[in-house]
Amino acid sequence: MANDIERKIIETRGVSPPLGAYNHAISVRPGQLLFIAGQVAVDESGETVGKGDLAAQTRQVYHNLEQVLASAGASFESVVRFNTFIVRDQNLDNYMGARREISSRIYPNGDFPPNTLLFIDRLVREEFLIEIELIAALP
Repeated sequence: MANDIERKIIETRGVSPPLGAYNHAISVRPGQLLFIAGQVAVDESGETVGKGDLAAQTRQVYHNLEQVLASAGASFESVVRFNTFIVRDQNLDNYMGARREISSRIYPNGDFPPNTLLFIDRLVREEFLIEIELIAALP
């Protein structure tokens, strides 16, 4: 898919390098912004995927995000901001492993958008371990 937006990773000075697979800042010149509601680990039929397995839920959430982006004529190349919510911080290693796997596919050049990662008590259903919302720039 052609990407006609101007998306530029900002090389930052005076702050430490990012602590993970993200960049501190990105600038865009979009035609419009797309705000995607938080996605959880449910499949197309509404069934929870990966009960008790944060890595499996992370993969499903990214799949859902990819489908929503495609429905808007966009891709992960269009994303300019992630907000990630994880239940219980002891799951961080499982999330990071799944995210590394996914990020290497969707951002092979390392042009990661900014991401805020928050640990929370719970989500709307107890079986959900992760929710991710994003903002994308459309041409």
